[in-house]
Amino acid sequence: MSAPAPIQAPKSFLQELAAIPDAEARRKTLAARKGELDIDTIVDLANQAREFLRVDARRSLSLAELAIDIAGIIGNQVGTAHAIRIKANALHALGQYASAVELHTEAIRLFEAAGEMAELGRTLSASILSLNLCGDYDAAFAAAARARTIFTEQGDELRLSRLEINIGNVFYRQDRFSEALACYRRAYDGVIKHGNREGIAATLSNLSICLIGLGQFKEALESYQHAREYCEKHSMPLLVAQADYNIAYLYFLRGEYSQAIDMLRTTRLRCSEIGDRYHYGLCNLDLAELYLELNLGAEAVELSRLGFAEFEALQMGYESAKCLAFEAIAMGQQGQAFQSLKVFARSREIFVKEKNQVWPSLIDLYQALVLFNEGRHFEARRLAKAALDFFDSSLLPGKAVLCRLLLARIAQRTSDLATAHKECSTAIERLKDMQAPMLRHQAYLLMGQMHSLSGNKREAYECFRTSRESLEMLRSNLRGQELKLAFLKNRLEVYELLVDSCLSGQSGGNSLEEAFGYIEEAKSRTLMDQMLQPVYSSTDESGQSDLVRRMRSLRDELNWYYSLIELEQLRPEQRSPDHIKRLEEQVRARETDLIRVLQESNLSGIDNPEMRVSKSVSIDEVRSAITPDTLIVEYFQTGDRVLACLVGRERLQILPVTLASRINNALRLLQFQLSKFRLGTEYASAFRDSLIQSTNAHLKTLYDELLAPLRDRMDAKHLLFVPHGALHYVPFHALFDGDRYLIDDYTVSYAPSASIYTVCTKKTVNKSGAALLMGVPDQNAPSILGELRALCKILPQPKMFVGRFASEYVLKNVAQSARLIHIATHGYFRQDSPMFSSIRMGGSYLSLYDLYQLHLPVELVTLSGCATGLNVVAAGDELIGLARGLFQAGAQSLLLSLWDVHDQSTADFMAAFYERLQGGEDKAIAVRWAMLQLRERYPHPYQWAPFVLMGKYTGGAS
Repeated sequence: MSAPAPIQAPKSFLQELAAIPDAEARRKTLAARKGELDIDTIVDLANQAREFLRVDARRSLSLAELAIDIAGIIGNQVGTAHAIRIKANALHALGQYASAVELHTEAIRLFEAAGEMAELGRTLSASILSLNLCGDYDAAFAAAARARTIFTEQGDELRLSRLEINIGNVFYRQDRFSEALACYRRAYDGVIKHGNREGIAATLSNLSICLIGLGQFKEALESYQHAREYCEKHSMPLLVAQADYNIAYLYFLRGEYSQAIDMLRTTRLRCSEIGDRYHYGLCNLDLAELYLELNLGAEAVELSRLGFAEFEALQMGYESAKCLAFEAIAMGQQGQAFQSLKVFARSREIFVKEKNQVWPSLIDLYQALVLFNEGRHFEARRLAKAALDFFDSSLLPGKAVLCRLLLARIAQRTSDLATAHKECSTAIERLKDMQAPMLRHQAYLLMGQMHSLSGNKREAYECFRTSRESLEMLRSNLRGQELKLAFLKNRLEVYELLVDSCLSGQSGGNSLEEAFGYIEEAKSRTLMDQMLQPVYSSTDESGQSDLVRRMRSLRDELNWYYSLIELEQLRPEQRSPDHIKRLEEQVRARETDLIRVLQESNLSGIDNPEMRVSKSVSIDEVRSAITPDTLIVEYFQTGDRVLACLVGRERLQILPVTLASRINNALRLLQFQLSKFRLGTEYASAFRDSLIQSTNAHLKTLYDELLAPLRDRMDAKHLLFVPHGALHYVPFHALFDGDRYLIDDYTVSYAPSASIYTVCTKKTVNKSGAALLMGVPDQNAPSILGELRALCKILPQPKMFVGRFASEYVLKNVAQSARLIHIATHGYFRQDSPMFSSIRMGGSYLSLYDLYQLHLPVELVTLSGCATGLNVVAAGDELIGLARGLFQAGAQSLLLSLWDVHDQSTADFMAAFYERLQGGEDKAIAVRWAMLQLRERYPHPYQWAPFVLMGKYTGGAS
């Protein structure tokens, strides 16, 4: 009579065991109930663990540990093999691939020894996944061959189909896309036939990955979305996260950068929550690649290094090598050629060891680009040709186009125009069937330059237009002004070339108006986009998000450190330079963190298409926004040549005036003269006449270069200057013709662009309300209190807040209903990090970031502190400074200073200005009369000319 069969342990008992955290206690419980356990218990656990693999890999690992304990209790070799395989699969899902390989190898040995061929085949097939990610491709293919033999002998069609998926993954990892695609298509036929859910989801996703590699983006997106829907419908969150990751990468390749960044960050968070270390690392890796495309080199280096450390820990050579490659590319972009080539060599060595067929050639291409930028054309050509030989014979058309464009640039640089034209033409032909807007932009820009050198001006113009269209499409797909600013770096040449083409008569039609349109497109576009968007409110529900809380925390910490630094600098006793240095290091770290968090916050809102489309303002709208007696004088630089556009109600002229190199030297000498006032009032008084004479000499040089060529055409009462580049630092109103300053004959105002001026005139602002007066006097600015008291007597409905009462809270809550705002305090311009230029408030420092959060629908904001109107001129002629934040916050007009201001003369200027303004004069007229009145007592331009009026220049305060 046979022994009675053991009773199968109920699931509740297994769940009870799994809930015991202490391993020793769990083993004692198992030993006490040994009679209830057998191999079927382990198989039952394996089935449960398999279900959890795609949902909760940590739970799967917990069940695996329980299975190993049971196998140890019952002492069954096959049961031990099952238990070890469960753990290996769970470790793979958690990214511990080397450990998974070791366990799979042991499970294979045990199943083979027991003659369990079906289980041996399953284990061999599963081991391929971890072997692949560890880069042991020979072992992976060997395991696949053994598994194929077993499944074929047993007639297991489903297992053969799933084996094709794993083999395809090995081919894909080696960038052998056509072979991988064939495997996935064979697999798809099999898993569909057998209705295998997990196999269907995996195959759809992997098909999409291959289609991306082959440039078939439309089919790839359809396959991804199908896979994602399938995984979500069948409750497979890990595969949903992987699908989202792949969709994000596809958006990146299509040039939809903001969508890609948004999805990658969301997916990274989801991968972290479910313990998918591999795809978490891939999200960081792809963000690094994306930041390279956006010219955010420092961020790309940081993410690449984080990724390298992560993948090294996972012992994943392929991904580690990609991290090194991206770090090297970023170094090359930052001009670190020697370091870049060293890191490239290290990366290439790993790829060769990994037996990767694509990346060594890619690195040849990237090294060629670095060498080209260093002027080493022969070496660059050799590497680029070697890369092209590979990519032309592969199924990677985008990389082949990159090679040809680089070869064309090398040929152009070495005056071989025939070769350059041939390579570029071939690249453009290949691009016809590709969705690659960045490559299209580069190719047509290069072709246009070659047509221009060959004298084919009309063809050049058409190429430049096509190049611009691609660039505009890419730019419009970006959300977040920091991303747009970085993206435009080194990419504005096409607008300059289009302006030149129009002025040479190649565009046909109204070429002057078209040229003016391109000039406006190249200026402060991102600021205008921000001004047209809804104002952020810190009281929104979104203000409770983790990102916003993090921003507030960083801002509070920065204010604390700024105060500590100021206290240390003002100490009457011996200061501690080392202590100040340590505080400044803390400040820089937090400023970097705040910028990063701000970038993320710009991408985490709802993607409203209306907010993404760049608005344009027509020249007719600009003309209707100015008065009949106004002339816009807008400058633009193409190469070294400076042009001036004269725009009135009935005219448009564009004239060459000077060379930028001549302006830069004169401006530097003027700024040196103005800086002498920092030596103190005694020095300024003792050398007053010679200081005036020297300053006027430089003002006359600038006048001769910038205004003298236009003076006979400046038949207007008001001049609205729109500078470009370094000209944003020129005080046009104080330029001197040898007898008179420009302000003697004209009223003068300024704007970042004619379009922004037009937007300012249309802003909805408070037409009535209080005059909000705020000031923070101290020992270095004792006249501030007197300045505010004087203004209280001039302006209606004054509300004055001084010292610690002049807080950001007041600005947020009182300013929204005010008509004008006047803030008398110290301004701090940060050339190194203009985002953190600030004005001192009663208990904090108000930076550009803080201004972005405010809502200031007022007619005029005046900042009567030092250098409040200074800006860093970034890519796209974008002004990064306090003016940017105030315009974005809603102000219609600004009165700011171009340099450090004199305390008492500033108080006198403001009193004179507001008296005229309150008397009903336009803002521009009030500024002019205040300057003329002040000059009688303070003849040096340093004292009477620091202030500039920006935005709407008409309208008084009556």
